[in-house]
Amino acid sequence: MRALRRINVHPVLSGALRPLGQLARNLRWAWHAETQELFRAVDPQLWESTGRDPLGLLAQVDPARLQVLAEDRRFVRAVAQREADLNEYLSADLWFQRHAAENPDAPSAIGYFSAEFGVSEVLPQYSGGLGILAGDHLKAASDLGVPIIGVGLLYRHGYFRQSLNAEGWQQERYPLLDPNAMPLTLLTEDGVPVTIEVPLHGRTLHAQIWVAQVGRIPLLMMDSDLEVNAEADRAVTDRLYGGGADHRLAQEVLLGIGGVRALRAWCRISGQAEPEVYHCNEGHAGFLGLERIREQMAAGRDFDTAVELTRAGNVFTTHTPVPAGIDRFDTAMVQHQFADFAPLPLERVLALGAEDYAGGDPSRFNMAVMGFRLGQRANGVSELHGEVSREMFSPLWPGFDDAEVPIGSITNGVHHLTWVHPALLRLLELPAGEEEMGVDGYDWDALERVEADTIWSMKRRMRADLVTMARERLAVSATQRGMAGHTDWISRALDPGVLTLGFARRGASYKRLTLMLRDPERLIRLLNHPTTPIQIVVAGKAHPADDTGKALIQQMVRFADREDVRERLVFLPDYDIAMARPLYPGCDVWMNNPLRPFEACGTSGMKAALNGAANLSIRDGWWDEWSDPRCGWDIPSAEDVTDPDQRDAIEAETLYSIIENQIVPRFYDRDVSGVPQGWVRLIRDTISVLGPKVLASRMVRDYVTELYDPAAASARSLGAGDASVELATWKRGVRGAWPQVKVLHAESLTGESVQVGSTLAFVALVQLGDLGPDDVEVQLITGDLHGDDELHGVASSPFSSVSDAGDGTWRYQVELQAVRTGARGYTVRVVPRHDRLAVAAELGLAALPG
Repeated sequence: MRALRRINVHPVLSGALRPLGQLARNLRWAWHAETQELFRAVDPQLWESTGRDPLGLLAQVDPARLQVLAEDRRFVRAVAQREADLNEYLSADLWFQRHAAENPDAPSAIGYFSAEFGVSEVLPQYSGGLGILAGDHLKAASDLGVPIIGVGLLYRHGYFRQSLNAEGWQQERYPLLDPNAMPLTLLTEDGVPVTIEVPLHGRTLHAQIWVAQVGRIPLLMMDSDLEVNAEADRAVTDRLYGGGADHRLAQEVLLGIGGVRALRAWCRISGQAEPEVYHCNEGHAGFLGLERIREQMAAGRDFDTAVELTRAGNVFTTHTPVPAGIDRFDTAMVQHQFADFAPLPLERVLALGAEDYAGGDPSRFNMAVMGFRLGQRANGVSELHGEVSREMFSPLWPGFDDAEVPIGSITNGVHHLTWVHPALLRLLELPAGEEEMGVDGYDWDALERVEADTIWSMKRRMRADLVTMARERLAVSATQRGMAGHTDWISRALDPGVLTLGFARRGASYKRLTLMLRDPERLIRLLNHPTTPIQIVVAGKAHPADDTGKALIQQMVRFADREDVRERLVFLPDYDIAMARPLYPGCDVWMNNPLRPFEACGTSGMKAALNGAANLSIRDGWWDEWSDPRCGWDIPSAEDVTDPDQRDAIEAETLYSIIENQIVPRFYDRDVSGVPQGWVRLIRDTISVLGPKVLASRMVRDYVTELYDPAAASARSLGAGDASVELATWKRGVRGAWPQVKVLHAESLTGESVQVGSTLAFVALVQLGDLGPDDVEVQLITGDLHGDDELHGVASSPFSSVSDAGDGTWRYQVELQAVRTGARGYTVRVVPRHDRLAVAAELGLAALPG
């Protein structure tokens, strides 16, 4: 029977226990061990049965127990201490406040837009790596005092919960989530819920705004499940990544356009500064740029000026190294959506996402392309991913070498206070007053001063916690699969004393979940070796529409169901934050074998490393730049092999060989006390070498200094006086006159053979038409010749001397020293030049000879 209305009953917290409500609603408790211990003390059994959810705990605890606690002076004192600690945390001057005091370019606020946020399992609004990354970004920003405002959607069903049927096929279910039961507060004004309106295919979509407080960071989450909306519109925020293209487009319109409007409402009501910088975390939120342009045009600016003011403060992060991972909509759909998005001209809107370049599809509207065109600054999420992105999107910047494409990189990081095991954190934590001696309050070299047997005992306890969790989940899964009568083996599944490997990630085919099954008999021998066995814990979800990924999971599950395997290799359904926390510390080795270079970053290996697990990985994503033999093993990539089956065979053979010949002997080589000194050395090195690098705090600092500060400076500079009008006018003139720009002649005045140290002289004759020398930079482009006519490893040098040759033609000359031997080539290029351009490639215009 369907309920007519919902009534939410909240616990009564009075007197000294009232702060428990504030502590439960601020998600800082999710990474603050002392606050978690406080809630555990309320009712330890209930704490575990509610999934360690403070609000769920308070909603179900016996009022008589609360009365007892209210009279317990020790507990009351602990509540007061945690309240004071939170208040100090929320008001203290942290890293960003010190940074801003010394850097006038620091932004007053940053809007951070993402389709998903993985802050805690009690707020299930994430599917995988992108959401976990966004959640860690907010948490690290909070710890650093960075004034970010998160913007996302509230999905009433979240992402799907995964189970398996008897045949091992993935099953999905979407439980209804109650916002009132989660750490959320409805944004109101004068007691009335605030709503925003968004145009959606000619009608109006209404959404309310929930606010999650993530430490110091407000996270605004829009929800369209309102009675004022038609049934179809109420379902816009039903599921994360659910439905077809129409549904995804509606979600992205709400996220981008509605997100800016929700942000404006929150800033006005809270009295907080509006963002100067807008960070689009992947293309899903790209329409935020259109809303900002609309605001500028509503204030009387023309389209081009509005674009410049918008671009200056926009940062775009791409997370995919493959075209298939980019949101692309049929142009007709976007045309219908924005047919009346006044006062923006429809043709200009469509042009922002048009694939109007070599190899593009004119029938598609590309959200990443719009992100680059509306973001003056852009980045990939690892050094290798930056390289791949520059190559993948190079058609947007014709005439420029891949290395010159304006896409940088900031390597992802993970939030150590969330992911490092509490026992290990205690060993690494610096004493009070000495926090500045380490990195973010921790001494990542601290294990050098800890006895090896202490470290080894701690790691065994971590493995034991993983075994306990795995057996509990296997029992639940067996019941769901109808196997309840054949589960005696579960009590023997896994062993805290056995070398444990982990593999957990999305079920996408390029991640090659089943590569380890390439030679099943060899794997079985490794699993069941009488003296040096291994065990493997596997987890992961496939997208509901990805039957290929589901088939890979089924293959793995069926293998894990074998009687001679199931006690040593297990597949755990429903991979989420709650599973991940004991999984990473419990593993000795973290496996990662994607097809290089399709892993943009891959942060699971970072979380494992922070817990002392070695990485066994293809050199892809973050591991490509930070691979270190002290911290793990490389699986050589056979990417030069064109046959996919042969490539898999080669890499699988290497995977088995490394495990059998290097990892197993090192793990089981024990001293007289039973301690593997060599393995403990690996644990120490992994944490000390990789610890400071893989932190989300490092990542957020990089975003502040490399992207947020420059974006804020650009936004302020363009917002002053008529600077934006002047820049827009100049760009319009340059684009209009560019077809007249030609390199008529270029030559070396030195000859074809010179010695190192000689002076080289070059001259170029350039036609500029209606443009003048101040509008352009003429560059000498040099590079190596590798037996062809292509320049490799290019470098650019501006011509330093210019003279008028008449009729719009100019003579340029430059002299350089020959500093390298070998065959060198050169050409001449003309690019636009203006003091307010971030890079020479910004307009995507370049004139070359011929």
